[in-house]
Amino acid sequence: MASKVVVEAVDAWVEEDVEYGEEMVVYRHLALRRVFFIAFCIVVAFVVSGIALTIGDYPIGFVHSYEVLWDHILGNVPEGDLQAVNEDFIIWKVRTPRIFTGILAGFGLAVCGAVMQSILKNPLADSYTTGVSSGASFGATLAIALGISIGGAGGYALVANAFVFSLIPVLVIVTVAKMRGASPTTMIMAGIAVMYIFNATTTLIKLSVSDATLSQLFDWSVGSLDNSSWRQVEIMATFVVSGYVLMQLLGRRLNVLSTGDESAKAMGVDSNSLRTITMLVVSLIAASIVSFTGLIGFVGLVCPHIARLIIGSDNRYLIPASAAFGAALLLGSDLVGRVVIAPDIIPVGVITSFIGGPMFLWLIIRQKKEVW
Repeated sequence: MASKVVVEAVDAWVEEDVEYGEEMVVYRHLALRRVFFIAFCIVVAFVVSGIALTIGDYPIGFVHSYEVLWDHILGNVPEGDLQAVNEDFIIWKVRTPRIFTGILAGFGLAVCGAVMQSILKNPLADSYTTGVSSGASFGATLAIALGISIGGAGGYALVANAFVFSLIPVLVIVTVAKMRGASPTTMIMAGIAVMYIFNATTTLIKLSVSDATLSQLFDWSVGSLDNSSWRQVEIMATFVVSGYVLMQLLGRRLNVLSTGDESAKAMGVDSNSLRTITMLVVSLIAASIVSFTGLIGFVGLVCPHIARLIIGSDNRYLIPASAAFGAALLLGSDLVGRVVIAPDIIPVGVITSFIGGPMFLWLIIRQKKEVW
């Protein structure tokens, strides 16, 4: 009898071990898929960057473009040869800053979308649909069109202006989140309402400015990487990289928050404080991007959702995967806009809208069939 009990216990242990082994195999496959997806997006971004470096009105060969870039990095800046000076200027001052601006913008917007979708538990959330980008746009418009700036003058003052006004939609969303019975959909709708108000106010400002300023505001409002500079790259990188690092460190807490406020509270996470902190960081990232690129929609919506379908909802992997995918998508969209009707350029915001519009519609239809 005792031997029979021992055999049954051993059989049960073996079966549990087999099940555990199968779970480990599934986990390893998921881990490999996550690594492969992130690596693939990085490679695509690198390849697209290389192609973008060679495209423009001034023809420079693929290999020669890298030779010029490498020589400048090493300090071998040409002085006498006019052609060499022109090539160095185009590669280093025009095309390379544009590429880095695209990388940082796509990277940051995708991080914002991934974080907002997690804390609001809604696949339709990003800095664009929640009004954060519109608030930042209004602040930047005040500085550009009317010269009204909170922080004085300069690039950082423009970001400060955009950041302050991007906080208004955040405050509305946080306030709605504290209301009893407020659903994620309600919070999104509150952000959209604020977005329309800011868009209407921005339009009123455009009606009162000169033709030259209006032209500048139009180019800026549709979302563009034109007029990129190393100064812009420096400012954007300061906020985007630091914000990403902070969000990555909060990845585990964001996972807990995504299970619900009650569950988060039971596990020792203050959902209101965490939501407020993350929304502030998202606003700062979005403001630093919108201040220089204008409104680029749907990157923060599309990239996190596609990444979630491929690698799952764990924010520790979702945030970097969305960031890498966002950088690749925005660089690719800008490249398409530069070659479709060359030598004219389609603003990158127009290309991303063509991609994001159908995706947004699909998400709305899909939302009716399953719970987020």
